[in-house]
Amino acid sequence: MEEIEVPQYFICPISLQIMRDPVTAITGITYDRESIEQWLFNNKNTTCPVSKQLLPTDSDLTPNHTLRRLIQAWCTQNASLGIVRIPTPKPPLNTVQVLKLLKHLHHHKTFVQLELLAVENERNKKCLLEAGVPKAMIIFIINSYRNAQIQKGLQEALSILQFVKIPKKEWPLLVKEHDEILDSLTWILCREGMENSIAVKSHAVLLLKKMINMGDTCHVLERLKPEFFETMVRVMRHGVTQQGTSAALHVLLSASSSTRNRMMMVEAGVVHEVVEIELGAPEKRVTELTLAILFNLCCCANGRAKFLSHEGAIAVVTERILKVSAAVDDRAVFVLAMVAKFSGTKVVLQEMLKVGSFAKLFMVLQADRAKYLKDKAMEILKEHSEVWSDSPCFPRSSFCA
Repeated sequence: MEEIEVPQYFICPISLQIMRDPVTAITGITYDRESIEQWLFNNKNTTCPVSKQLLPTDSDLTPNHTLRRLIQAWCTQNASLGIVRIPTPKPPLNTVQVLKLLKHLHHHKTFVQLELLAVENERNKKCLLEAGVPKAMIIFIINSYRNAQIQKGLQEALSILQFVKIPKKEWPLLVKEHDEILDSLTWILCREGMENSIAVKSHAVLLLKKMINMGDTCHVLERLKPEFFETMVRVMRHGVTQQGTSAALHVLLSASSSTRNRMMMVEAGVVHEVVEIELGAPEKRVTELTLAILFNLCCCANGRAKFLSHEGAIAVVTERILKVSAAVDDRAVFVLAMVAKFSGTKVVLQEMLKVGSFAKLFMVLQADRAKYLKDKAMEILKEHSEVWSDSPCFPRSSFCA
């Protein structure tokens, strides 16, 4: 087969392939649209790949129609050699088109179209943001709550809010202007028998996580009610994706930093549910979240009582020490320290001995861990030496050494 020589100026400097939708950056260099948008939006670069000049993500990319026609003509001339003509690209999405779509939110297909546009590329996400789509989706969710009716489009609305990234500085005002969004999401999580229930609830939990991480955290956390935590427990127990469970744990960890919320969380059964999740041997990040939540909740007497009421709690926390990460070791040792110091009855201390808690603390002393953690382990061992000192597994001479 005859070798085909492709003109160099038809080649994208990034992909090194024939350009299908050539666009020229403000630096004067032409790239294939898909490649330069991925370079700017997905890879978060701010310089021109060729000239190394500053190239902000919001800079214009001008379609190079002349070059595109030349490429198409060349493809047609070389069709006999197996070259396929590149199609004429459709015009980029603009805010006028999006605003027209927003006028038809009473049709379910409009939500489907908006979701497909959000998934397609980063340029579309930016355009949807500029046209006010996130705000429109939040209003739609709140209206569903006010009408107490799950409307078609709810799943897509929640999904769009995941794809279209609202700038962090805009979240606090957005939440304050639409303060019913928290109650709306709680209402969605309480609903049973929804179509695609797991997906809808997972999206709702992910949106809650965003609200707390990006918005006015104190404003959101101060408004949480007992019903909210009861709902979160039911959701984690019965119906979200793995990503949704992780997001729910993030929300609970943020909430547990407040003394006010800890009491409500304990009463709602969060301690028991978190221990149950941990007994399922989850991935590293989930374990880090569960141990951090347990640490916060064990700071109060009721939290420790609930922790000790679960027959597997001490064992699973002990088992995680020196097996997951330094962060888990930190939280696990301090959970055991609080339990031993403030709730260390004879029964509890014997349970710690039985499941190997004191053995693990000895191992912490010998491991490559921070001094403060070794000091905390030593403090527990010294304070309760009468429990383990008679055990043949712990020679006193070795401990003194």
